[in-house]
Amino acid sequence: MTDKKDVGKMQDELNELKSEIQKKDDEIKEKEEEITSKDEKIEQYHERLLRLQADFDNFKKRTEKELSDQIHYANEKLILKILDSYEDLERALKSGESHDLHEGVEMIYQNLKNILEGEGLEIIPTEGEKFDPFEHEALMAEAHEDFKNGEVIEELCKGYKLNSKVIKYSKVKVCKKND
Repeated sequence: MTDKKDVGKMQDELNELKSEIQKKDDEIKEKEEEITSKDEKIEQYHERLLRLQADFDNFKKRTEKELSDQIHYANEKLILKILDSYEDLERALKSGESHDLHEGVEMIYQNLKNILEGEGLEIIPTEGEKFDPFEHEALMAEAHEDFKNGEVIEELCKGYKLNSKVIKYSKVKVCKKND
């Protein structure tokens, strides 16, 4: 038979086990709450990520469209500036009078030159200059007594820079001395 002392001891152990089980249940509930909380945060981050991705895609599409439009209409201002001179030239050609025609064409030429220079266009200097392969294209070479070896003798076709960038090379004749 078991005596009361053993029953009491067993009762105490049972209570201790119940207490430990309760603590473990509480810990499990706490961990489940943490997991639920973290799952909610993960879901929030995921939704935020999806929104950011959508915003970025929209930004990218908008930027590409704006860039495309800028490229497509890049010359609009320049063309608007040149249109008046173009129309003046058309009127001058229709007038047909030689003195007036020459005077009108000269005015249009000066107007176009001023517009292009105002946009950053500059003529590449050639005659008497040292040949520069980054600005000049040598089409011919010949000996010449008035020029040094490697100097440009004659400009065959003008060259241009736009804001210091060569956009059309000068076609030139270069002095080449046979020493």
